Amino acid sequence: MERTVYQKLLKWKEAKDRKPLVLLGARQVGKTYILKEFGEREFQNIVYVNCHNNAFANTLFRDFNIPRIIHAIEVNYEVKININQTLLFFDEIQEVSGGIASLKYFCEDLRPLHVVAAGSLLGLALRDDESFPVGKVNTIKMYPMTFTEFLLAMGRSQLCDAVLSADWELLRPLHDLLIEMLRQYYFVGGMPEAVAKWSETADPQAVRKVQNDILQTYYFDFGKHGKTMVYRIRQVWDSIPAQLAKENKKFIFGAIKKGARASDFEAAIQWLVDAGLIYKVYRVSAPKYPLKFYKDNDAFKVYLLDCGLLALLSESRPQDMLFGDNAFTEFKGSYTENYFLQELVGIGGIPAYYYSKDNSTLEIEFLAQYDGQVFPCEVKAENNVKAKSLRTFITNEFPEQLLHGLRFSMLPYVDQQWMENYPLSGVEGRFRSQEDNTIY
Repeated sequence: MERTVYQKLLKWKEAKDRKPLVLLGARQVGKTYILKEFGEREFQNIVYVNCHNNAFANTLFRDFNIPRIIHAIEVNYEVKININQTLLFFDEIQEVSGGIASLKYFCEDLRPLHVVAAGSLLGLALRDDESFPVGKVNTIKMYPMTFTEFLLAMGRSQLCDAVLSADWELLRPLHDLLIEMLRQYYFVGGMPEAVAKWSETADPQAVRKVQNDILQTYYFDFGKHGKTMVYRIRQVWDSIPAQLAKENKKFIFGAIKKGARASDFEAAIQWLVDAGLIYKVYRVSAPKYPLKFYKDNDAFKVYLLDCGLLALLSESRPQDMLFGDNAFTEFKGSYTENYFLQELVGIGGIPAYYYSKDNSTLEIEFLAQYDGQVFPCEVKAENNVKAKSLRTFITNEFPEQLLHGLRFSMLPYVDQQWMENYPLSGVEGRFRSQEDNTIY
C-alpha cells in the first residue's frame, strides 16, 4: 500500500547530512512494511535484522564496535553490506539492550551507511535502561493511514488526486461518493492491516477481527506494567468513548470512576500519549500565534489514534457505521471530531488546540495552527450547520485577531467571506494545498 511517509524516506536517503533514521509510531501502523518496501525499491539489497526474540540480536550490541557489528551481521545472514547500496534495517530495536544506543556510534563511526530502525513508541517508552541518542539520529513519525491513503488502498487513485487538488468545484459532483468512502473509513479506520482486509474482502466481520487482534496487542502491552498501573491505563483507555460522548468533551477524571483524582491517573494518560495511542488536545485562553503560549495544562480533551478502533471500542455495530448517517451523528459527532484530529496529525502533525469559557457555552472544537496562522475550526456531522459559536468567537470575542473561520461538514464547499465551509472529506486537501501540496 502506498504511504505518504515514503516521500520523507526518499528525502532522508538523499540528504547530505543524513544520520541513522528511527521510524517511530504506535504498534501496527505499518512501520516494518514501509521500510522493507523502501529497501527493496531504492537499494540493491536490504539487510533485515529483527530484534524481537532473536538470540543473535541479543548479543549483537554487547559493545559498540561498529566494524565488529557489521561483520557479525554479514556472517550470520550470509550477506554483504555496502555503502550507498545496502539498507541496514533493525526492526523492533527497543527489544534488545544496547540497540538504541548503538545508533549513536553508527552515526559517528559509519555515517555514510544507510541505517534505519523501527520501534514502537510504546516500546521505547518502556526502556528506561538507556537514553535515546538525541542529536545522533533522524526521526520520522508514522501514523495510521489518512483518508487519502485509504482511498489509494481502495483503488481510488483518481479520487485521491481530486481530493488533494483542492479543486472544490471538481469535487462537487463527487460529494456523495466521498461521503460513502468516508463512511467506510470511519468504520475501517487507518490501521493498514484492517484497511488491507477491507480492500480484499469487503467483509465487516473480518475487519472487526483484525481490529480486535490489534486491540488485544495493546492490552498485552498494558500488562508490561505493575498491576496498579495496568488497571489505571485500562480504565483511562476504556473511558474514552464515554468522554467523547459528553456535550463538553473536556476530559473529566470522574468519568473514569466516581471520585477519581487527576493525581491517580495522570501517569496512565501520559503513558498512553507516549505510546502514541491517544492524543491530548489542550485548551487555550486565546487564539494567538503561537498557540502553545496560551495553553491551559489543566484542561484537555483526549482522542484515540484511530477512528476505526474508536468504533470498535464504542461497540458500534458495523451495519450502523456503514449504512445511513449514524457514524456521523452518533455520540454527538465524536467519530467526526476524532477523524478530524486524526487527519491533522496524520498529514503533518498540525498542532491543534481548543477554546472554551468556564462561564459560557461558547466552545470552538479545534484551533489549528498552520503556516504561521491560527484557524478556528468547527466540525459538523449533522444537517444543522449553523456556525453561531464560530461567528461569535471571531466577531465578538476576538475581533482584533482578524481570524478566518473554517467549517468542515457534510456540505460541499461554500465561501461565506468570514468563513469557508469545506466537505469533511477535504481536510487534507484544504491544509496541504496551502504549501505547494506537500507536507514533509
